[in-house]
Amino acid sequence: MTLPALPVGTASDAAGTTFKLRFTATPRGARLARRLTAYCLDSWGHPYGSALNDHASLVVAELAANAVTHGRVPGRDALLRLALSDGRLRVEVSDTRGECRPALREAGEDEEAGRGLLIVGALAERWGVTPRTGAPGKTVWAVLPAGAPGTPGTTDAPS
Repeated sequence: MTLPALPVGTASDAAGTTFKLRFTATPRGARLARRLTAYCLDSWGHPYGSALNDHASLVVAELAANAVTHGRVPGRDALLRLALSDGRLRVEVSDTRGECRPALREAGEDEEAGRGLLIVGALAERWGVTPRTGAPGKTVWAVLPAGAPGTPGTTDAPS
């Protein structure tokens, strides 16, 4: 069985593997970022359904949705960057609105939104926000433990 080719924008070197994708700052672009994250990790040896693949897909979904909702500037794309190295996956989502910085907040029981960064914080070892270098805006990043490639892992609750 032959593995599919790595996605466009993927690079490998002795230090690890990286993937970059510019996506439209739309819900459709955010879905594409999430789906390509899962595909990328699968092609790097972290299969669909593994803990890293599931956790990274969820983190990217939250960060991309925030970029589309709060960081969107008409006509400007967002940027996804994945870097797998030394047993860690660094996820970065950049947008062009540096003045709209994400912050944890208490969502009310009746609110349908406002819990995304709590999810990111629960899945990531650490996360934060930095100004973009060489471009306007900000980068929201999260670091997840990667484990060894091929580790099945699961996100199911113990029985």
